[in-house]
Amino acid sequence: MATAGTNARSVEGELFYSVDTGKVERFHANDLSLDTVVKEPHVLPITDARTLAEPPRLDINGFELFTLPSAVTDWRDEPQATSLHPPEIEAFIKRLTGCDAVVIAGPPILRWGERSPEAGTRHNSHAARLVHSDSYFSAAIEQCSTTNPHPERDWKRCAHHNIWRAFSDPPIDVPLTICDAQTVRDEDVIEASADFDVDGKVTWKLPSMNFRYSPRHRWYYFSDMTPDEVIVFKRWDTDKDKARNVPHTAFTDPTVGPDAIPRASVEMRSICYWYA
Repeated sequence: MATAGTNARSVEGELFYSVDTGKVERFHANDLSLDTVVKEPHVLPITDARTLAEPPRLDINGFELFTLPSAVTDWRDEPQATSLHPPEIEAFIKRLTGCDAVVIAGPPILRWGERSPEAGTRHNSHAARLVHSDSYFSAAIEQCSTTNPHPERDWKRCAHHNIWRAFSDPPIDVPLTICDAQTVRDEDVIEASADFDVDGKVTWKLPSMNFRYSPRHRWYYFSDMTPDEVIVFKRWDTDKDKARNVPHTAFTDPTVGPDAIPRASVEMRSICYWYA
């Protein structure tokens, strides 16, 4: 577990866990009124990871903060962001992990906090207010096989990462919070379905992880992130000796006033391969 030390700072945030109904409940990318997930709110302490005596590490705690400037000057310019950012992330993740190959899983995803008039104006652009991880066990393993850029080669390890950046200036009113992977167990996972809807119709769905509440969980965020910083966190890792998947969600920082610029963020997803 990350070491808090005596000067660690924390805030309280309301996080929404899932209730296990015994069914595979659904949550949607756009029309949130279609969701069937039963949410259970918990007000919990969320530690500012900048104030820890020892910072979190990607393969230990499941997340880590890095400085990564981008050549993108306007994240809302889709052609610019789509052409410039994926190659930046591919090179960064390969350098960071030392893997043999990186696949970028989709274009940049832009999201906004609820105070922004841009929230919900693009596909999948709401801040995620549900404790989750993107791919259920079976889906993550299947993605490892189907996205392998060298199918003629057998891989010995496959790891999925999310790279999250706020491009609004600090302070961030609706930051990302991440649970220390060392405090999470497989028994905390509830299978769910992430449904991607357009005009009320589901066009694609992905078996996803929701989580039931546990008092073991320890939550962290990074205050005052700048547009040159990114949080890298695990979605999945086939190496059982390393952090594998981390619950994450958005929360409202009670210390940030209503005059702050509403949160605007961009995230990328990658899949890494180490070959035998």
